[in-house]
Amino acid sequence: MNGAHWHLVVNHLPIIFPVVGVLVMVTGLIFKSEAVKRTAFMIFALGALAAIAAMQTGEGAEDVVEKIEGITEDYIGTHEETAETFALLSYVLGALSLLGLWASVAQKRFSSLINASVLVFALVVLFFARQTGTTGGEIRHTEIRSGHTFPATDTEETEPDGEGQR
Repeated sequence: MNGAHWHLVVNHLPIIFPVVGVLVMVTGLIFKSEAVKRTAFMIFALGALAAIAAMQTGEGAEDVVEKIEGITEDYIGTHEETAETFALLSYVLGALSLLGLWASVAQKRFSSLINASVLVFALVVLFFARQTGTTGGEIRHTEIRSGHTFPATDTEETEPDGEGQR
């Protein structure tokens, strides 16, 4: 497996973990379940670890992809910048989640404030996750680039030539 392959293996995880974490946290808040909220905190922390893995494999992916015809440094650079921001925010979310986990276990009075703060921050992280995923996809998927036009297709039906008709 080359650097690009390793990056493709791990790069979706930092996006998926916060999505799942938000759903779990909302469930924990609705049902007032500390166990479910703690699970959400652990999911967010796993997302931060996955962001580390994605960042570590990004350079190897760049080395492979920049040699492919039609790939420009502009798309790679844009993705790298958004990925750095997303990773940093993911690390902060992971740290806040560990604080929230500690506050929940220690039954601190401010734990409900941390729960809400982590949820709101996770939504911000998801905004950057979407940007990072999109800019990464644009490197190889021209069809999702802004300004992309699709070639015209012939939508007229042609008359059958008589073969196979009864």
